[in-house]
Amino acid sequence: MRARISPHLFSGTVRIPASKSHTIRQLLIASLAGGVSEIIAPLDSLDTRSCADACRAFGAVITEHRAPDAQCPNPPDNDGARLVSYTVQGNNGFGVRRRFSRSIDVGNSGTTLYLALAAAGLGNEPFEFTGDEQIQRRSAAPLLEALCGLGIRAESVNSNSNGCAPIIVQGPWKGGKATLPCPTSQYLSAILLAAPLAPDGVVTEIAVPLLNERPYVEMTLSYLDAQGIPWEAEPNFSRFVIPGGASWKPFSRSVPAAVPGDFSSAAFPACAAAISGGPVTILGLDPNDLQGDKFFLEMLDGMGCTVQWEQIPETAEYRLTVSRSGPLHGGSFDLNATPDLLPAAAVTAAFAEGDTALVNVAHARIKETDRITVMAAELAKLGVRCTELPDGLIVHGDGRTTGMAAVSGGLINGHGDHRIVMAFAAAALSAQAPIVIEGAESAAVTYPGFLELLQAEYL
Repeated sequence: MRARISPHLFSGTVRIPASKSHTIRQLLIASLAGGVSEIIAPLDSLDTRSCADACRAFGAVITEHRAPDAQCPNPPDNDGARLVSYTVQGNNGFGVRRRFSRSIDVGNSGTTLYLALAAAGLGNEPFEFTGDEQIQRRSAAPLLEALCGLGIRAESVNSNSNGCAPIIVQGPWKGGKATLPCPTSQYLSAILLAAPLAPDGVVTEIAVPLLNERPYVEMTLSYLDAQGIPWEAEPNFSRFVIPGGASWKPFSRSVPAAVPGDFSSAAFPACAAAISGGPVTILGLDPNDLQGDKFFLEMLDGMGCTVQWEQIPETAEYRLTVSRSGPLHGGSFDLNATPDLLPAAAVTAAFAEGDTALVNVAHARIKETDRITVMAAELAKLGVRCTELPDGLIVHGDGRTTGMAAVSGGLINGHGDHRIVMAFAAAALSAQAPIVIEGAESAAVTYPGFLELLQAEYL
């Protein structure tokens, strides 16, 4: 599918969808818990649907509750109904006898793949994981090696034997010591979510010689802390010890809490505000949440935007406003903790005066695409000069005080990557001509409805 976005001022109020990271963690925790959980206002996207399907394959019973909403920005086939909540009857750490599905297709969801691989190691049945073409190119080799070190069968049956899907995992979880380098934090989060459910007396000790995206590990640990599940770690997170014998408790149905809004998704309307000037008011975010991608707001502030938080007295909800009245300025930003920001940051930098260096983010190359190479190549199509680094990207901005940079229009390939698609959709707002994006449907992976916010025309 192609989408065309024409230059125009983007302003108004936007409510951010729920966090993908939180939604997937809550679905997996509720599915491994005993009893019934209620997950309120989850993200309804292609990735979270893949996670729900994986949890059903583990024997969890998941019921969707929807309400009519003609303006609902959700994936196709929702019949205009908004997802209000999930009710999840868990499998009690695979202790409940239910029919399992041996084959799990995670679609495009890397988060689901990595977190579910470790969870599958708690069961005695073999599970085979597969996914779309991109997933079958994303290696889980370090995680598989660590799982094998814990006594679990974990092997890639991909013809290239490169740690990619299809992957077969079969427990039981025997524990012990393993080493797990984490170019993506999801490897470590996978172990942290599953290891506490190993049998009583089984201890899992993980050495972590490399850890990127630390805020997302802290997010995972916040769930363990909230339920009183014990764990020990070195202050620098280079080593973890997790005793077995614990259990996940169901999320309370009597005092439900909504899934937090997604700072990763919020980066794109914030980017659009920075590029076109705004103002854009963003609802649904909590500045106290642990999501690392709220760093994007610090970046925008440093580049010359006005970023304001305000708490609404009547509802205690936070309101975030992003605007710009002067030029954007380049800078240097370390994205090690927040690699998903690279596409939005790169297109914002294209409209800035001077160079912007996005560094210490080599792991952006192992996302849905090699985002460093892809962003450099696609920005070049719009006349934006970039210097590609082994661990990042320098964008040579040519911004002017009007904010109208030397960014031409043209045809962009989204490479099946939702964040690439949304970044270039935002760039179109102040380009010299419309931008047409090939593969625009990928935006629905995490932010259904975003292209409609930008008045996209589908070709």
